Amino acid sequence: MLHPAAMKTDVFDFELPADLIADRPVSPRDSARMLSIRPALADHHVRDLAKLLKAGDVMVFNDTKVIPARLSGTRRAPEGTSRGEAAAEITLLKPDGTGAWIVLARPAKRLKPGDALDFGDGFGATVIDRAGPEVRVRFDRDGEDLLHVLDAQGAMPLPPYMGRKGDDRDKSDYQTVYAEELGAVAAPTAGLHFTEELLGQLDEAGIERVHLTLHVGAGTFLPMTADDTKDHVMHAEWGRIDADAAARINAARDAGGRVIAVGTTSLRLLESAADEQGRIPEFDGETDIFITPGYTFRATDILMTNFHLPKSTLFMLVSAFAGLDRMQAAYAYACEVGYRFYSYGDCSLIERADP
Repeated sequence: MLHPAAMKTDVFDFELPADLIADRPVSPRDSARMLSIRPALADHHVRDLAKLLKAGDVMVFNDTKVIPARLSGTRRAPEGTSRGEAAAEITLLKPDGTGAWIVLARPAKRLKPGDALDFGDGFGATVIDRAGPEVRVRFDRDGEDLLHVLDAQGAMPLPPYMGRKGDDRDKSDYQTVYAEELGAVAAPTAGLHFTEELLGQLDEAGIERVHLTLHVGAGTFLPMTADDTKDHVMHAEWGRIDADAAARINAARDAGGRVIAVGTTSLRLLESAADEQGRIPEFDGETDIFITPGYTFRATDILMTNFHLPKSTLFMLVSAFAGLDRMQAAYAYACEVGYRFYSYGDCSLIERADP
């Protein structure tokens, strides 16, 4: 096997029929199909989870809450320039620690320091500076006032492969039922399949549920542009595992339970925090962990996750978790029998392959 730092991204490419890309979720959420990937493949539905897991297992959920982070408006250049007005769209990425925000802008090249952005109803921002597609802006309000106006005027930042803008329905569909900690600009999509009824069934089956927080960034779901994994730079994302969650995960493992990460975001934070023995301490900080084949997993036994883009860092991660050959075969089967892909699609339940 090639060293993880020297793998060509083309290895992780595959053909995906366009009609398998879901642009709306199924209803109810837990009626989505779920492909079990152990060494063998088996077809299930998400509602079968309580029967597929065991009492004493611990499921780790990411309770981040998605901000309606996409704003459309008008750019106005400072007086005395000849640039005039133009349409502008931004997607919030993260605060920069000074009261300003780093955003993705379309088209970024039209924005220059000093430009005013008008989003209507008296809400606006000023451009501070730009680096490529990322722009730093300062809004005319902050804190709870900013979150309130985003909730009223912002749209859910749906991934670009859906080919449409978020609407009022997406404000519910693109949020997990247990979302609590506001700060993500993309949903932890495996969690979108859960209903209150299913969570109750897991409790009745003796399956532990633990929450951590990883604020998912827009870069998580993008296809790679580098030809080699060693040239890819991951976006850092902030996460937290509190002392109680860490203790419950460790206790479940000590008692013989398996750790099931609900989504790649949960897995990435668990693996970022874990020590060499796989024990989880408290964690509060940023992670830019990049998992490719050759990585040794320390904390996660089973991964529940949706079907990912070709050549994406997430397909690399699941290939590291279960083996590239197994995942290529599983994805080929999923395409053949019509599983729905990406954020609003179906999901898989993957058992970690032995090293």
